[in-house]
Amino acid sequence: MAQERVVVIGAGIGGLAAAVRLAHAGFHTTVLERAQQPGGKMRAIPVGDRAIEAGPTVFTMRWVFEELFAECGAELGDRISLAPARLLARHAWSRDERLDLFADIEASADAVAAFAGRREADGYRRFCARSAEVYRTLEGPFIREGRTGPAGLAQRVGLSGLGDLWRIQPFTTLQSALGSYFRDPRLLQLFGRYATYCGASPYTAPATLMLVAHVEQAGIWTVSGGLSGLARAVADLAEERGAAFRYAAEAERILTAGGRVVGVRLADGTTVPADRVVCNADCAALGAGLFGPDAAVAGERLAPGERSLSAVTFCAEAVPSGFPLAHHTVFFSRDYRAEFDTILRDRRLPDDPTVYVCAQDRDAAGTAPQGPERLLMLVNAPADGRERPLTPSETQRCETTLIRRLEACGLTLTFASSAVTTTPRDFDALFPGTGGALYGRAAQGWATTFKRAGARTALPGLYLAGGSIHPGPGVPMAAQSGRLAAAAILEDRDSMARSRGAATRGGTSMR
Repeated sequence: MAQERVVVIGAGIGGLAAAVRLAHAGFHTTVLERAQQPGGKMRAIPVGDRAIEAGPTVFTMRWVFEELFAECGAELGDRISLAPARLLARHAWSRDERLDLFADIEASADAVAAFAGRREADGYRRFCARSAEVYRTLEGPFIREGRTGPAGLAQRVGLSGLGDLWRIQPFTTLQSALGSYFRDPRLLQLFGRYATYCGASPYTAPATLMLVAHVEQAGIWTVSGGLSGLARAVADLAEERGAAFRYAAEAERILTAGGRVVGVRLADGTTVPADRVVCNADCAALGAGLFGPDAAVAGERLAPGERSLSAVTFCAEAVPSGFPLAHHTVFFSRDYRAEFDTILRDRRLPDDPTVYVCAQDRDAAGTAPQGPERLLMLVNAPADGRERPLTPSETQRCETTLIRRLEACGLTLTFASSAVTTTPRDFDALFPGTGGALYGRAAQGWATTFKRAGARTALPGLYLAGGSIHPGPGVPMAAQSGRLAAAAILEDRDSMARSRGAATRGGTSMR
């Protein structure tokens, strides 16, 4: 039998995970990437004479990558250097209000008690227990096995598991569920922030997102070389297993014949034949017809209000003073609801934004280096990069309000370089069809979770992977989507082989 040809469009982590698994399984695998390097959103950009991670910075769910590497005959620890973080993140509301959360639940509970009282610490312990229950309920059927609909999920957990599904409060918003554990508005704000990990508002996102707390407590690691280095490690392994990478190769159209995929045409007119295609692009790009009308059936068209959050990011070298930055630090706005109303209802940047800062030269313990540090600073923004891009004055004002929020918490930055800014319009240019949305469809209401497309599509031979695909956004989830796409291809190939074998077995009946 001829070696099957698979083309992977996009070298984001979902596409990379699919490519390495398929190459290892013996498929003739070609990866097409419009950028000059792998990683997609896991990217580093030059600032001065150094590179700063400008995409995801938090590495969790290590098991996804350990299993991926093991499936391909390799060890994750041999390819990248990981250091576990005892301090998960530092949080600040003012010069005098700070709270650290740790990988150890009791250490965090002690910190919560000192910050907000014993009752809130007890609520935190109950919250952690519920978070673990939510994760355990969903890991097998939803994350590992790719059950994309409520019926399939219920079927997988069985009658005995329906009570577990009900207890994880799928019909309740995250903010409402948090009220069962916390009264302090600062803690409601802190744990409500988990909705933004999926690009959503805690006031509309489902309570199931409380599982993020358990994911973080199960381990956050700092990655030597950043998450762009992790993407490079997966790409290197894929090449070792036989995958071919073509960079600066922009896929223009997914080609079909006889009702199924037959290849990909590039922007330069080159055609790459394929028996199967894995599209590691945003689902909205397919729906918008950016890969041709035949492939549009596999995508979705989202109105701006259905998109997840975008962001404005500033990457710079600076010397911080007055506040002890951790590797991950969050500076909260004074009015969280007003912040989300401004972004999602008014479709503009907030006057007082919550700011995330990743101090990339600080180790897992938060030790400060000598001299200027590499900082990624991020505020949430509406995903209107295509319809209403920010003006230069709006971007400048965003930088001003960001600095003002940091200074309100006691942090002063002395810049050693000009900041490199990325706006929703820039994100839309980097990832076409998204409007700048960083997480695909926004998690609004319980049913949104099940609206994400799965690995298989209505177009035979076309499969999907990436953060806008099931099981969801974030580095480990996007990688898992690639594993699920590869598993679907392997299953479909084996199924076709069995069908061909059955059709030729047993001779001809004359009865």
